[in-house]
Amino acid sequence: MGIGLLLLRLTLGLIFIAHGTQKLFGWFGGPGFDAIGQFFEALGFVPGRRHALMACLAETVGGLCLALGFFTPIAAAFLFSVMLVASVAVHIEKGFFAQNGGYEFGLVLGLGTLSLAFTGPGSLSLDALFGYAMSGTFWGVGALVVGLLGGAIQLVLRRRAPQQTESGS
Repeated sequence: MGIGLLLLRLTLGLIFIAHGTQKLFGWFGGPGFDAIGQFFEALGFVPGRRHALMACLAETVGGLCLALGFFTPIAAAFLFSVMLVASVAVHIEKGFFAQNGGYEFGLVLGLGTLSLAFTGPGSLSLDALFGYAMSGTFWGVGALVVGLLGGAIQLVLRRRAPQQTESGS
């Protein structure tokens, strides 16, 4: 079981690290921080650079913590929150399937991280090495609640661009 959880943590964690560093540094063909800040602003997350920085750091640092199995439910809460916001703000209107830009991939990533908050990171983790017993229903529900609240707050505070009528007014 420890090897299975290690593989899951490494897969999810490295995906988040890759996506976070694409946005922060333009690595792996990513757009870089200035473009992401403008994108967040266009989505209504004002100021865009601050919101982008928080999301990028959550992905990068949260992904690293998840991969290492370090403070796993806390990392899961942050990553679940980021995936919730991304799925609702960017992908939900495109439907389910990722091939159409839908929320499928964000759903898998978000629920995968949340699952680790319930199961724990396994025996091959820093949490196990340091004796941190942060898994089970309490930690899983806690990560879910914190993730939902964090994501919901960001979505509620988002400024939407005013709708234009067909006459342009």
